[in-house]
Amino acid sequence: MAAYKEEFEKLLEKLPDFCRTYFVGIAQKTTELTRINYARDLTVFFRYLKEETEEFAGIAPKELTVEMLENVTPEMIEGFLFYLTDYNVETEDGASVARFNDIQSKSRKLSSISSLFKYCMRKGKLEKNPVDMVEKPKKRDHAIIRLDPAEVANLLDAIESGQGQTESQKKYNSRLVARDLAMLTLFLGTGIRISECTGINIHDIDRQERAILITRKGQKQDVVYYGDEVEDALEAYLAIRGEIKAAEGHEDALFLSTQNKRITNRAVQNLVKKYAGIVTPLKHITPHKLRSTFGSTLYKETGDIYLVATVLGHKDVNTTRKHYAAQAEENKYIASKAVKLRYDEDDGE
Repeated sequence: MAAYKEEFEKLLEKLPDFCRTYFVGIAQKTTELTRINYARDLTVFFRYLKEETEEFAGIAPKELTVEMLENVTPEMIEGFLFYLTDYNVETEDGASVARFNDIQSKSRKLSSISSLFKYCMRKGKLEKNPVDMVEKPKKRDHAIIRLDPAEVANLLDAIESGQGQTESQKKYNSRLVARDLAMLTLFLGTGIRISECTGINIHDIDRQERAILITRKGQKQDVVYYGDEVEDALEAYLAIRGEIKAAEGHEDALFLSTQNKRITNRAVQNLVKKYAGIVTPLKHITPHKLRSTFGSTLYKETGDIYLVATVLGHKDVNTTRKHYAAQAEENKYIASKAVKLRYDEDDGE
């Protein structure tokens, strides 16, 4: 987290002064990671205004005032979205680096801009939000990728056995097996998000109740319960974790990196990619796909969409229904093919 704070402060030094007030104002409802992503996105947006628009030409982000934002038009926002598809930025050493943004990345940057305008409107500093008049990037529907039961078993087996790794890799990873197995079992057994997993502290676990206190989106705290398989993997790791001397400031973190610091989201993404690539090379498996796998399994077993929404921490059950209730339609389609009303002669009675 120290690295995030350092980057955040560097970004704030280059952003308009009113941005610091804005980030303080949203601190209670956002995570540290969300705020730093907003700061990154606003940095790109203000640079675009300076370099690509006539109205703001040559005005450094630091020189912008809240009042100047009144001159931001919907057309500028639309131009920004077009610009984001493929653009170049200059690094500190003077090199030019290409940047690309997909629909999801564009949508996030649009949300970052809108959040700033909404805050300023609430404070009476601005009268309108130009983002409201911009057509949002449309997400294309993609098939939801999940692991089937056999793939789940193979994934966990691969962690334990070191499948697909060289002998030197196995030796290096041997002390990490319990940690990795606990994390992936936790994803698959509770459906928690990656930030919820990396944010767990040792004192957040109630081993007697088999419950974990996690921090959801918007800093909301919630409790998730785990079953036998998660308990076995977690207890095995906790026995090892108790013998590890964590780096200063990371003593209470549950999952540690090889540097004995709280493990980062990126590190977890990489290890999931590594193990999944061994057993399901054709599927792009991420921690979120493991969450989807849990949600799908829970819905299949219970048929209760409201239960799935509650366990996954969805604010709106329609979000859950969109992702998981499609299984019911798939099952109904399969059922329609299972019953024959007339038989061919070769089928007999």
